[in-house]
Amino acid sequence: MANNAVGVALLGSTGLVGSYILTNLLAHASVARVDTVSRRTPTSAGSSPQVKLTTFVEPESSRWASQISQLSPPPSLYISALGTTRALAGGLANQYKLDLDLNIECAKAARDAGAKVFVLVSSSGANPTSYIPYSKLKGECEEAAKELGFERTVIVRPGVIVGQREGSRPAEAVLRFVAGSFGKLHASLKDPWAQDADVIAKACVNSGLKALAGDVPAGSEKVWLLEQADVVRLGRTEWK
Repeated sequence: MANNAVGVALLGSTGLVGSYILTNLLAHASVARVDTVSRRTPTSAGSSPQVKLTTFVEPESSRWASQISQLSPPPSLYISALGTTRALAGGLANQYKLDLDLNIECAKAARDAGAKVFVLVSSSGANPTSYIPYSKLKGECEEAAKELGFERTVIVRPGVIVGQREGSRPAEAVLRFVAGSFGKLHASLKDPWAQDADVIAKACVNSGLKALAGDVPAGSEKVWLLEQADVVRLGRTEWK
């Protein structure tokens, strides 16, 4: 991770994974500036002033893309951990408006502002032809992201995200409890299907900086897809 003075724009900084992404960006020596756009101030920013951080709090998400397009200096790396549950969104149609429409609108704004690399937090099983609504949504978002024309697009596909998430369904809460319990016994019992939010966040930061430097696997020059084993490798094993 040899990048110097990297500017990053982050969407979704108040969510579970996004808050960890922000924490790790602020602590990273290669990152000089972080801009966030959100409905409320990110709690992971802390109470003390952050020299690297500029937060734009805007309750109206319809204005986020405009804010991103005006960032100065423009970011070279754009990361989106934006996402919600169907319950919090008030239905599948509203979830599409946030997870797909708003995501892509803001990514376009970041691209037009000058961002070279786009890191998108997606989900394992994402498939635009899936019969599972959530997997279909994530798959459609991935396909739309690929078409935006960034120099490099990194798609991060974690499994079950381990951590306290707002608005979790009971079944998801059970899976997270099981994953946490298995992880305490041995990492190999959890890693293939569930990852800690902080590990996912570090994989996003690590892969984004690598992509900026052109340090990507052969065949992934335009689109780099990180499956769960890659998330664990980049977010824990190779994290520095």
